Amino acid sequence: MPPLQRDEAQNRARLIDVHRYTVELDLTQGDERFGSHTVIRFTARTAGDTFVELKPAELHSATLDGRRLAPATLDGNRLPLTGLAPGDHELCLDATMRYSRTGEGMHRFTDPADDESYVYTQLFMEDIQRVFPAFDQPDLKAVFEVSVRAPEDWTVLANGRTEQLGDGRWRAAPTPLISTYLVAVAAGPWHSVRTEHAGLPFGIHCRRSLAPHLDADAEEILDLTRRCFDRYHEIFTEPYPFDSYDQAFVPEFNAGAMENPGLVTFRDEFVYRSAVTDTERQTRGMVIAHEMAHMWFGDLVTLQWWDDIWLNESFAEYMGYQVLSEATRFTDTWTDFAVARKGWGYDADQRPSTHPVAPAPDDVPDTDSALLNFDGISYAKGASALRQLVAWMGTEDFLTGINAHFARHRFGNATLADFIDSLAGATDRDVHGWAERWLRTTGVDTLTPVVEDRDDHWSLTVEQTGSGDGTRPHRLTAGLYDHDPHTPGRLVPRPPLSLDVPDDTRHTADGRRPALLLLNDQDLTYAKVRLDAGSWDTALATLSGLPDPLTRAVVWNAARDMVRDGELPPTAYLDAARAHLPHETDLALLQGVLAFARTQIADRYLPAPQRHQALTTLTALSREILRRTEGPENGNQAGLRLTAVRAFIDSATSPEGIQDWLDDGSVPGGPHLDPELRWRILGRLATLGATPLDALRAAIDAELARDPSATGREGAARCRAALPDPEAKEAAWEALFRTDEHTALSNYLFTATAAGFWAPEHPDLLRPYVARYFQEVPALAAARGAALADAAGRYAFPAALVEEDTLRRGETCLADGAPTPALRRKLIDQLDDLRRALTVRAAAGAR
Repeated sequence: MPPLQRDEAQNRARLIDVHRYTVELDLTQGDERFGSHTVIRFTARTAGDTFVELKPAELHSATLDGRRLAPATLDGNRLPLTGLAPGDHELCLDATMRYSRTGEGMHRFTDPADDESYVYTQLFMEDIQRVFPAFDQPDLKAVFEVSVRAPEDWTVLANGRTEQLGDGRWRAAPTPLISTYLVAVAAGPWHSVRTEHAGLPFGIHCRRSLAPHLDADAEEILDLTRRCFDRYHEIFTEPYPFDSYDQAFVPEFNAGAMENPGLVTFRDEFVYRSAVTDTERQTRGMVIAHEMAHMWFGDLVTLQWWDDIWLNESFAEYMGYQVLSEATRFTDTWTDFAVARKGWGYDADQRPSTHPVAPAPDDVPDTDSALLNFDGISYAKGASALRQLVAWMGTEDFLTGINAHFARHRFGNATLADFIDSLAGATDRDVHGWAERWLRTTGVDTLTPVVEDRDDHWSLTVEQTGSGDGTRPHRLTAGLYDHDPHTPGRLVPRPPLSLDVPDDTRHTADGRRPALLLLNDQDLTYAKVRLDAGSWDTALATLSGLPDPLTRAVVWNAARDMVRDGELPPTAYLDAARAHLPHETDLALLQGVLAFARTQIADRYLPAPQRHQALTTLTALSREILRRTEGPENGNQAGLRLTAVRAFIDSATSPEGIQDWLDDGSVPGGPHLDPELRWRILGRLATLGATPLDALRAAIDAELARDPSATGREGAARCRAALPDPEAKEAAWEALFRTDEHTALSNYLFTATAAGFWAPEHPDLLRPYVARYFQEVPALAAARGAALADAAGRYAFPAALVEEDTLRRGETCLADGAPTPALRRKLIDQLDDLRRALTVRAAAGAR
């Protein structure tokens, strides 16, 4: 089926106005299919031809103004509507649709814990066509009236308030004008917690088997929701535009969440059934704040075409972190952004697939190309650009411009030009020029200090180099730090320097130079930074002695970038982690640095012979954190211990220790092993394969009997695929590449199986599968669609085999294998990361 072209959408928008959809869904027709009856009322401005989109299992009937249309004229996903006369029209379609098991369209899930079934929609981009027919483009907004017939013990949620009519029938209140991709329905025997705030009904919902866990966190979730809601009403003049606010935590959800107006859907891993750190709770809070920001930016005012997706995601990303820090107990959100999120943008911006935050219209000619832009640039880089914009133009002027934008375009569509015009009207700064240099360009700037120390003064010169389309202007802070004369290993700040680069790149000051000079302290701009030699020596010796966690995050990010760029040996990063992480008190920093050390340095950047020593370093580091956090627990200490326990398990090189933990059911000194930790240990034991395989298989079966939940089922799939056994690997491979819709793995089971399969510990066992992957993955992606293509390129890629042969075979697949657009993008990115890893390995091996 061809993707919708931008020019086709523009032509259709010139021809018709869409007024109202009346949709009736019948969810009582079994486990495979559901009924879909739709009436669309629209107006043709002139005479002409167009089409409506749908992807049915069967189209039973179609009428246009009472005239029958032949179902056989459906061509792919397009039903032609020919000979339209000017005036009002009514299109009626009756179809049977398929449930999805890949998180697209109407996804159906049966909970193995209690055999209860749930369905929910995810209609982004083109997936409304899997549920009901539509003129599917964001600028043809309409009113949606949805009614649902469901099993009698189910509850139906939708964009508006729902009313139970009896006999399993439900009716949702008509929506305001919204885009097709924002329609939402979720149905099943939900467990719900309801309240009211600001005169509106609020609700949170999950499947019944998660009820105790939702109840345990309900007040935290609702408190965060209320606080963010109130803060948005303080900074936005436009009131919340919908009639209710429901948040549904749904199973097997592909994204973190989706901003459906009035019914936000979240992946239900955010209903924590095992212990989590406070940083993970903060992440959940950020996602709540992010999706709520979309109610204004994305839902009230919507992009006109998909080239402006950053207008949705960058804004929500920025506001999510900022509002959470302003309105809740999570006041250090930007540290987490710096260490856990920003690298996503830096990495994406240095690959061949990079693109501007705001691509040119010709660069997004169709929906397939648009889907590829949901990446670290549209989220993390875009949010970083907005944070820099606020630092440059000021918060007050920024919000004045935003509110003018909402007022001008409420319930309508807007473009980048509209957004920039709104901001420009609130300031005398050249916002148009700023946008051209920041939003229309690619690549990452690198800022390097040159420090000269004289007898009575010192000077700083900032050197700026750019990749991609050149350099950008930066407003930033240079932090200046001296050794604390009273506390060895601690640093104390001097008054910082405020810099505008490139206009303001040289400073001279009296006295001695600071021990540490750090460009982009407080992380206000988007650029890689380097440290001069003296500052780097200070950082290596006293990094944990920097007083502000965000400052420490900037230093750790500099070290991360230097490793990736071949300027710092991976072992030097590990040495810094070994020296400073035992003293680190910020959970986001601890988690982020450990994750990079474990998954990138140990698994990818170090030559294979050095991997065992890297893992030994990480287990020693983790053991030291556990030793330092013994004693009475507080919230932060518990988080530090949990992070160290996870890192110790993941880095274990033998069963010693972790097998004892599993047998005892707890870690000495805590924590007790909950399901997440038990599956994590079993997964590592399976990978190590030090126990007889029959005993490991029996242990996996016993754990699944103990935890028969969906998460347990995924844990068992991951563990079985991780076994170092030819039979286990072949069984996992067969399951991964099965394409029959009745037996193929669901999206989550696919990801779990792929995650277990590719273990760096098993190179000889896995090497034959590299060729098979590149031979078979194009057909899998073509058969199973964009979501599974993304998963196959992300999780099933042979990243564990950092070898020239992997690279050669991947390049051949790109050239000759005809991968789908979604798979092609993932392969391009993975192969570029592989090239980088090979380069870093070669340099590390040569030292």
